[in-house]
Amino acid sequence: MSLNNAHDDTPDYNRALYTHLSEADPLVQNIIDKETWRQFSNLELINSENLTSRATMEASGSILTNKYSDGLPAARWHGGTEYLDQLELLCRKRALQVFDLDPEQWGVNVQLYSGSTANFAALTALIQPHDRLMGLSLPEGGQLAHGYYTSKMKKVNSSSIYFESLPYSTLPGSNTVDYDSLASQANLFKPQLIICGSSSYPRDWDFERLRQIADKQSAFLMADITHTGGLVAGREQNSPFEHCDVVTTATHTTFRGPRAGLIFFRKDKNGAQDLEKRVNQAVYPACQGGPHNNRIAAIAVALKQAMDPSWRAYAKQVIANAKALASYLLEHGYKLQTGGTDNHFVLWDLRPLGLTGSKVEKLCELMGLIINRNAIAGDSSALVPNGICLGTSALTSRDMKEEHMRIVGGFLHRAVQLAVVLQKEADSKMLKNFLRVATTPMEGNAGYVQVKQLRDDVRQFAMKWPLPGVDIASLKKPEGFIDHV
Repeated sequence: MSLNNAHDDTPDYNRALYTHLSEADPLVQNIIDKETWRQFSNLELINSENLTSRATMEASGSILTNKYSDGLPAARWHGGTEYLDQLELLCRKRALQVFDLDPEQWGVNVQLYSGSTANFAALTALIQPHDRLMGLSLPEGGQLAHGYYTSKMKKVNSSSIYFESLPYSTLPGSNTVDYDSLASQANLFKPQLIICGSSSYPRDWDFERLRQIADKQSAFLMADITHTGGLVAGREQNSPFEHCDVVTTATHTTFRGPRAGLIFFRKDKNGAQDLEKRVNQAVYPACQGGPHNNRIAAIAVALKQAMDPSWRAYAKQVIANAKALASYLLEHGYKLQTGGTDNHFVLWDLRPLGLTGSKVEKLCELMGLIINRNAIAGDSSALVPNGICLGTSALTSRDMKEEHMRIVGGFLHRAVQLAVVLQKEADSKMLKNFLRVATTPMEGNAGYVQVKQLRDDVRQFAMKWPLPGVDIASLKKPEGFIDHV
């Protein structure tokens, strides 16, 4: 047993404090090794995922995880927090700088555990239980945390459990936000809050028009830029800060940070509202306990990287890659929501193929194409949707460019065409029968052979590329890693 920095007389009950993970818990180490190999040998196309840096991972796994620090800098409930105060103030400063925000006009809370926590804390700060809010409909690109009800009016998120919500919609045909309809609905519904932002909307937002609609109702306007924050920081998407009262974001997705969240709030508008106090108290003690200081350190590192001039080139490449992928799919006759993209989303409508997103997601996973099923306009179920959503942030973080997106598009093209064949061979709409045909080598099952070939082609391509934070030269396939085909 390796006892780095331990004393000779270290008692047995403390010996585990000094061992490396591989010695202390080989089972957990093996799981991490398998996940590392999975990320290396697969192509991550989930729109809400990205790859963080080695430095960010080091900060996230640092000794800062030891310290409790309820409260705010200079107003903590625990002693020994002077360096944590320095860290949090540095993180705040960088969060404002990355968006070119004047600290006299804007403030930010950096303690949020996640983007969804940031959203609920923001709602807690802005409105009261049973107040009314409006957010984009989930099947049309919206987000669960923006007041979603199911088609049977089941409340599935705190935003709909504690508040009254009315979704706004997109225009038939173009599937872009219908601002005129939103304005008309707001006149009837009289919301206290309007939320803009999405989980799968491929177009940019007209924040000025949204501000006009909100002002007519004397409503707060909140932007959730969880999925586009890094692109806004890279000046490749419209900025919400000129027009919104509060802006929330997660710090992974397009930011390449840890899984955490931020809330930005205006300090210079209607001082009586005192958004700074309301937001800070909503975060702690209303919605969560002490901050995770290791995450705040990791956020600060990621923000510093996003302030580098090279970040704009990254944001531009993310969008260029999404456009290249969308273009390839359109060239092959596929239907995309909104007909293309302005950001890192490509939302693919599978209805013309007679496929569900669930089947295509599972089949692609077998072959190392990691995507997620996604509702599209007209869907009544988020569990069995008719679309898939693709994102290009992670592949861009692995150095891929437009020409490589066409190769990835070719893999996806082969996958969905194969899905059509497998569905016929299964002679059933049930997912389990579909997967049985895809994974069972048997006489006459040509589909299985094609699945395996595509799996091999994807793996060969994926393993040509670096994986941030990992020395791939010494990376080996770990014991117990399972290929499903």
